[in-house]
Amino acid sequence: MSNKLQQIGLLVVGVLVGIAVSLNYSAVAQKGATTAAPLPIEELRAFTEVFGRVKSDYVEPVDDKKLITEAINGMLTGLDPHSAYLDQEAFKELQVGTQGEFGGLGIEVGMEDGFVKVIAPIDDTPAARAGLKPGDLIVKLDDTSVKGMTLNEAVKRMRGKPNSQITITLVRKGEPKPIVVTLTRSVIKIQSVKAKLLEPGYAYFRVSQFQEHTGEALARALEKHFRENQGPMKGIVLDLRNDPGGLLNGAVAVSAAFLPAGSLVVYTDGRTEDSKMKLNASPEHYLRGRVRDDYVRKLPPETRMVPMVVLVNSGSASASEIVAGALQDHKRAVIMGQPTFGKGSVQTILPLGNRTAIKLTTARYYTPNGRSIQARGILPDITLDDGASERVASLKLRESDLTKHLTDNAKDEEKAKATAAAAKQYNFTPAPRPKDFDEKLLRPEPGEIVSKHDYELNQAVAFLKSRSSVRVAN
Repeated sequence: MSNKLQQIGLLVVGVLVGIAVSLNYSAVAQKGATTAAPLPIEELRAFTEVFGRVKSDYVEPVDDKKLITEAINGMLTGLDPHSAYLDQEAFKELQVGTQGEFGGLGIEVGMEDGFVKVIAPIDDTPAARAGLKPGDLIVKLDDTSVKGMTLNEAVKRMRGKPNSQITITLVRKGEPKPIVVTLTRSVIKIQSVKAKLLEPGYAYFRVSQFQEHTGEALARALEKHFRENQGPMKGIVLDLRNDPGGLLNGAVAVSAAFLPAGSLVVYTDGRTEDSKMKLNASPEHYLRGRVRDDYVRKLPPETRMVPMVVLVNSGSASASEIVAGALQDHKRAVIMGQPTFGKGSVQTILPLGNRTAIKLTTARYYTPNGRSIQARGILPDITLDDGASERVASLKLRESDLTKHLTDNAKDEEKAKATAAAAKQYNFTPAPRPKDFDEKLLRPEPGEIVSKHDYELNQAVAFLKSRSSVRVAN
């Protein structure tokens, strides 16, 4: 037995040292370093000893592939809440999901203390209709506890054939008992852009998620409503509330629709040269694949000049924050609502040779003025009361609440203070939010995309009407 263990140990040490040497050499070659860091021999030896003990002493035989896969999972999930290993099925689902159609429940989720935490339900999906809220902690899927699952495993269980059902048990702060809800899976065809002419001169655009064709969809909606409006457009409301993000080019495209051509939208900074990017409102930064028709260029010039409000809240994350930050820094729009989620890290999908991939955090996002989004979010120019009681307020989940979230330097602290100070220039006092408001009134009436009782939207329109002009980009 000891000889067998020794053979296993030597084999794994050899494999791991080989991998480590390869990775170390690659890193040195890429970064131009002159001295390679020494290999962690003691840690590698400990790993092989654990591997050998599991193989020989665990109560049941364990497949080598499973052990190595779990080790990779642990390596990545131990870094931050967003890095992960994608097996073949998870990699395929990711590719399908970014194209705007997949089977499941319609929830943006993350991991927290071993459980699945809801970041935001997506509009018009089973999760949204069932009343799931940001901050809900999913503890059971059917009869299986989520504790101990990886995020990928939990997502696999939540996805399934359309019309099949799954029972979710969740814990909500302030509720004395777990909430049990049964959801019927459906093919999630996300209409990422919805639009409505609220009244003559005032248009509303809702972006629920940033997908491959979100920029085109928004451009079509803008062109349509500017054409159909009677008289000049007086104000635009862009609603990014509870938008969990999505594709970076979608964020650049949406920003480009409202900014002068060539304006800086966002830049990233990381350790490698590939992670350092500057993305502008230019076709090469928002057109994808075979798309050659510059739909942004064809927009009416007024889209870049009409007074504008962007609505955000704690569920506005990632790509949403990029758009809000860009429009705020360029003084193109007034940001209203609550501080955003604060997901300002870049995940790069790195395909591996066996149709798997790793999702690795490689950089941080910065607004055009150099403000970091990570764990800070975007502070609104005008803060609105969201009506949250102390109990409901405790449900608000942000990046800074996640275990092992990336911190950031305080170098932009003064910039954040300057932005908050600049908000005072607007001199707008929102009307008080109605007390004891019935949330059922927020459900849009049949055929509508937004409720006429939406307090935050009504305040945005009131602000636009109160201003003869809002500072716009030159």
